[in-house]
Amino acid sequence: MAAQNGKDLLIKVDMASDGQFQTLAGLRATRVSFNAEAVDVTSLESQGGWRELLGGAGVRSAGISGAGVFRDEGSDERARQIFFDGETPDFQVVIPDFGIIEGPFQVTAIEYAGAHDGEATYELSMASAGALSFTAI
Repeated sequence: MAAQNGKDLLIKVDMASDGQFQTLAGLRATRVSFNAEAVDVTSLESQGGWRELLGGAGVRSAGISGAGVFRDEGSDERARQIFFDGETPDFQVVIPDFGIIEGPFQVTAIEYAGAHDGEATYELSMASAGALSFTAI
């Protein structure tokens, strides 16, 4: 995969639970992480004393974080409402030349900041809240 513009990694949210996704406006930096817990099944009979892991077991999760400035009232309001209502709507994460990750996420943190001589900024963290799908681009 060739180098990509960071601005092409997009986080989109289903604005009205109707399958229509809109980019969360004003994000300047985004990060996606995928995790899988390992289930250790090592025993005294493990060959050579090497650790053994149980394939297909454990909990898989994904996390998304972003930071930016306020630009679009509708998507900013939607992000705040998701947090305060404890909703888990579908999000899409578009990773250029790789694919689209889609599924439910919960907004786990929103932080607001601002300096007297600068713009108001926010940081957003989300955790997967169900099964995710992957569609290759």
